[in-house]
Amino acid sequence: MSAASGAVNGGVAASYGGDGAGLICGYLFDAEASQPVRPLDSAAAAAYLAQTAAAGIAGHDKSYLWLHFNLSHAQAERWLRRHAHLSDTFFETLHEGLPSTRIERADDALIAVINDVHFEFSFEPSDISTLWISVGPRLVVTARTQPLRSVDALRTAVNAGDAPRSSTELLEHLLRAQADVLVHIVRDATSRIDAIEDDLLAARLDNKRARLGGLRRMLVRLQRLLAPEPAALFRLLQNPPGWMTEADAQELRGSTEEFSVVLRDMQALQERIKLLQEEIAANVNEDNNRSLFVLTVVTVLALPINIMAGLFGMNVGGIPLAEHKHGFWIVVALIMSFTAVAARLAFRKKK
Repeated sequence: MSAASGAVNGGVAASYGGDGAGLICGYLFDAEASQPVRPLDSAAAAAYLAQTAAAGIAGHDKSYLWLHFNLSHAQAERWLRRHAHLSDTFFETLHEGLPSTRIERADDALIAVINDVHFEFSFEPSDISTLWISVGPRLVVTARTQPLRSVDALRTAVNAGDAPRSSTELLEHLLRAQADVLVHIVRDATSRIDAIEDDLLAARLDNKRARLGGLRRMLVRLQRLLAPEPAALFRLLQNPPGWMTEADAQELRGSTEEFSVVLRDMQALQERIKLLQEEIAANVNEDNNRSLFVLTVVTVLALPINIMAGLFGMNVGGIPLAEHKHGFWIVVALIMSFTAVAARLAFRKKK
């Protein structure tokens, strides 16, 4: 413990890319100490882990360690394999693609895969990355390749003095932070949809249908990737690790209920987008029908004059009224009569 406390490095917590081992931030939580939260660098964390592995921790000791790594750093995974003594399942999940969010039990630890949005999220599919988590009674490890909003919000809260009493509570805080991120995304999407709906009511369509389609695809992707798998979580809560208390399991269950509320809001938003798309499609069809009717009427009205012009334009003998002094006006009268009859028939059919 003294080796860990002697190597406190506040600058590591502020480092965004990580230190020499890829550690972005490290914290030692001890509710019984005078300083409940203490930042550690990778060297101090390695010394603490070695000390606890050799000597063990007494049952009354409730301290635990949180280490957050940048996997883009070449030394991060090597450091974890050398010092953290994590389950092999955790390292296997690191090399998966982009699976859905889930929380599973591996031996005596919890392995969580959380898909989160980048810190600079702009409603693009490429703005979603994975956060890998290993939770034990005395060690929590989080690792990512891109800066993510949820874990950054949790780190900000810890720097502000928030000290979760257990490792499970830290995971629960992270899940709640991700739920808050989803709420923010839903609110942002709702404001965008409101603007599109106002333009629709004002008959300013432009490219709103394509924008609605992009929002709908993004919400479906977020719902598929960010929502925890209910079956995996149900199995976990039915058979939690021995070190997880009933209060921690209840808080974890409560955080998943917040996800359910947000997911229902996302589904309602998708239905709203679908209705707006149908309304826009109906308006487009009406405009197309109106344009087609105008084109048809113009064609019908031009038909008599085209026929007469074709007939009288033939360079053959016997053309009627060729020598009549009022022949031109007689032909014009015939064309106007036929045009009036065609127009009457066309507009009667439209009505």
